[in-house]
Amino acid sequence: MTQMPLLSARGLGVTYEVRSFLRKTRFNAIRNIDFDIAPGEALGLVGESGSGKTTLGRAILGLAPITAGELTFDGRPINNLTPEERRGLSSDIQVIFQDPYSSLNPAMSIEDILAEPLLVAGMSKADARQRITELLDRVQLPRTALTRVPREFSGGQRQRIAIARAIAIRPRLIVCDEPVSALDLTTQAKVLELLVEIQREFGISYLFISHDLSVVRHICHRVMVMFKGEVVEQGDGDMMTSAPSHPYSRQLLMSAPIANPARQRERRETLRALEAASAGT
Repeated sequence: MTQMPLLSARGLGVTYEVRSFLRKTRFNAIRNIDFDIAPGEALGLVGESGSGKTTLGRAILGLAPITAGELTFDGRPINNLTPEERRGLSSDIQVIFQDPYSSLNPAMSIEDILAEPLLVAGMSKADARQRITELLDRVQLPRTALTRVPREFSGGQRQRIAIARAIAIRPRLIVCDEPVSALDLTTQAKVLELLVEIQREFGISYLFISHDLSVVRHICHRVMVMFKGEVVEQGDGDMMTSAPSHPYSRQLLMSAPIANPARQRERRETLRALEAASAGT
């Protein structure tokens, strides 16, 4: 029996009207997007700036208008939800943004930041306090962090706080919008490891947005590549991060850094061989 997708898109499109002094034009930010995310699955969404990947993430979150196709969550259409319905869906769909500092209220203590979604969801203050301490333990931050504010933490620690807030009400899907791109490589690895552990523990699905194929290989089961608003390739994570078939996917992989120079050269030779084979067919 085939498992029903948690999130599904068919023919999804987002079109914006661009107004100039003399005329009005239409810009197709994304078009004809098809994908599924299964419960507990991590789907990587990769592309350079302007490819449409962030627009797709915003459409899922209800922050960009869906102008074509259909988006469903757990079998329910969510294209045109009312503000009240969208707020109700927030218990199932959360987001982790690229910049943890701008996504956290700088005037609020960490305790208040983590308590806010729990209290809005109807949890008592006593139960919220218990959940908050569990969250800090889970993201490996000391409980003394509760009385501090975001500026007192490093970038990696702030992203751990953002992760704790995202999982506070036990969502079923998290849109991870470039969650490690602002961090150094060592901190990136630790945050990615934490996200993998959390997914395994809670069975959360991820849409993991990144410009770097070398990052998504560590966390994603499948990878989808976007170019100029369209999906040009998608497939198994191992295949997509070693021998993709589309020239643009190969270009992204070629540009992804590898610390080992020998492996970098080996990968480039493999990708050049694939290019040559494609050209000869």
